[in-house]
Amino acid sequence: MNKHIELVKKWLADPDSVTQEELDDNRDAANSAYAATIASYAASATATANSAYAANAAADARSADAEYWVERYEELPEQGE
Repeated sequence: MNKHIELVKKWLADPDSVTQEELDDNRDAANSAYAATIASYAASATATANSAYAANAAADARSADAEYWVERYEELPEQGE
């Protein structure tokens, strides 16, 4: 479970349940997590993809692209655990 993805999913289900400030903070935190993952190059491919999809979903949370990135995230191995 990725908290950034979960917030975007909550917003997709009910746009009024998440404020713009929460979306902005989520985007910033997801991008920071993504940068940290990239910085530690030894991270697994799944962890890197996980962070990338979360960052993209968070960044696109006010557009139709958010659903695409949530779906991509959920297709990754080990996300159902």
